Amino acid sequence: MASHDPINWHGTTILSVRKDGRVAIAGDGQVSMGDTIMKGNARKVRPLGKGDVIAGFAGATADAMTLFERLEAKIEQYPGQLMRACVELAKDWRTDKYLRRLEAMMIVADAQVTLVLTGNGDVLEPDGGVVGIGSGGNYALAAARALTDSDLGAEAIVRKAMGIAADICVYTNNNLTVEVIEA
Repeated sequence: MASHDPINWHGTTILSVRKDGRVAIAGDGQVSMGDTIMKGNARKVRPLGKGDVIAGFAGATADAMTLFERLEAKIEQYPGQLMRACVELAKDWRTDKYLRRLEAMMIVADAQVTLVLTGNGDVLEPDGGVVGIGSGGNYALAAARALTDSDLGAEAIVRKAMGIAADICVYTNNNLTVEVIEA
C-alpha cells in the first residue's frame, strides 16, 4: 500500500484473473520502506487449505500472516465453502479488537469464486473474474482487463499485466509469485 510515511512498509501488487477454467493469482516480491527497497523477493501469494484455495495479500506482512492463519482455520471449519469461510473471517476481522487493527487486503480464490477481503468487513466478488489490489493494483487490473479478450490464458495474462504494472509503479517489481488452480 503506497504511503509517503517512511515508517510504513508498502509496495505490493496482487492480481487475479479467472479465464477458461483456470484462476491465477500473481504477486510481486517488492517490499519498500519509504523510498528504500528492503526486499525484492517476498512471497505474497500462496496456496491454502489442501491446495484448493490460493490467496494473495497487500499490506503489512505480519498482519497478512495472521489473516492467512485465520483464513486457513475458517477453510478447515467450512470445507468446500470458501464464501462462507471468508464471510466468517470478515466478521471476525471487523469485530475482534486485535484483528480490527490489521492493515491488509486479500484476494482469495478457489475453483468457483474469486473474492476480495478487507478490514472493513467487505467480501467482494469482482466483475469479470479480474481484480487487482495494492499500490500497483489498478495498473495491473487495467492491463489484465485489456488482455482478457486475447488468446492468452489466465497465467499468461497475470504475468504480462504484472510486468506492465512493474514498468509503471515504483513499488512493484518483476519478481513474481504465481499460483494457478483449475476452476
